[in-house]
Amino acid sequence: MTERQAVTAQPWLRRMGPRDPAESHRAATPLELFYDLCFVVAVGANSKSLEHALAEGHYASGVLSFLLVFFAIWWAWMNYSWFASAYDPDDAPYRVATMVIMAGVLILAAGVPSAFDDRAFGLVFLGYLVMRVGLESQRLRAARSDPARRATLLRYAAGETFCMVLWALAIFVVPRAWMVPVWLLAAACELMVPPWAERLVSIPWHPHHIAERYGLFTIIVLGESILSAANTIRDGIGDAHVTDLALVAAGGLVTVFGMWWVYFSLSSAGLLEGRRMAVLWGYGHYVIFASGAAVGAGIAVNAAKATGHAHVSTMAAGFAVAVPVFLYLLVVWWLVVRPHGPNAPFAWAMPLIGLLALAACFTGAPLPVIGLLMAAQVGLSILAHGTKGARAAADYDLEP
Repeated sequence: MTERQAVTAQPWLRRMGPRDPAESHRAATPLELFYDLCFVVAVGANSKSLEHALAEGHYASGVLSFLLVFFAIWWAWMNYSWFASAYDPDDAPYRVATMVIMAGVLILAAGVPSAFDDRAFGLVFLGYLVMRVGLESQRLRAARSDPARRATLLRYAAGETFCMVLWALAIFVVPRAWMVPVWLLAAACELMVPPWAERLVSIPWHPHHIAERYGLFTIIVLGESILSAANTIRDGIGDAHVTDLALVAAGGLVTVFGMWWVYFSLSSAGLLEGRRMAVLWGYGHYVIFASGAAVGAGIAVNAAKATGHAHVSTMAAGFAVAVPVFLYLLVVWWLVVRPHGPNAPFAWAMPLIGLLALAACFTGAPLPVIGLLMAAQVGLSILAHGTKGARAAADYDLEP
């Protein structure tokens, strides 16, 4: 009988021991999928706010607000996902605690518009507070059941509690002019907690499970890109500029399809065996997720420009898509594709395609050109290894 199957005298309360990182057929649970759905609301609200800011020409403030809010969304998702990979008894208390965390996510999502527009993070802080209550209760429970990693789990709880104090100072105490610097300090401390906590003993997360969880969140942000663009294009149907709108729709759709294709062209599970690489891989996905979500806002801005509803130039609208596409391709190449070495012969093209996407902004139709470039990248991927993708992970030998 495995530790996951072992129960106490009460069948609804299981011992919260660590799961085996070599466990076979480890997949995302229905509860984790349900949890991810809550983030759809937050990601969508943040992307919509970015779209409005870019369409009005508020580039610097819009991008900064988007990145600050997206960090809060991404980090909340990260905290639970890695913990659940190591400790998931799937009993009643664990499910209830996860649903408390989900309630906090929805509170956070409700605070996205005010955080984006006015840098008023009060509701976001409340959402984080609710999430941390649910998560830290499970960390303490795991510490009680896992003496070998008790110190690590207690470090997590102490570090994240300290960070909540910094968030409170940034949001409620310091002058508004100092809010962003203190906010950045709190974010840096959040990023330091996992390496600091696991200096003693590492938490036994499951590589294939983590890779799948990240893949699912990638699908969420790309799905939000499609939804954001589809809503704007729908509002423009019947407009006199229907041809321009159709070109934007086609270019945007092919771009998002290409982004999905390159991410899932190779498996990532084999890259996560070492803690140092896992930290780099996990943190680097902030850029992948944020740029994936930003593409949807950029496509919507191009659709609004095609129908005369955006007060920006064609070049600026093009950069709203090209910049996140470039960042997405660059980081996916660096973290997901490049480590496969000779088994990824198409990899050299990804940074080049990203640079050409930036150059496409100097044409009269940037989004259709970017779509063609992404189609070319997909073609190179197919020539390299067909459509085996992540399902054939065993076929690829990773570089040491």
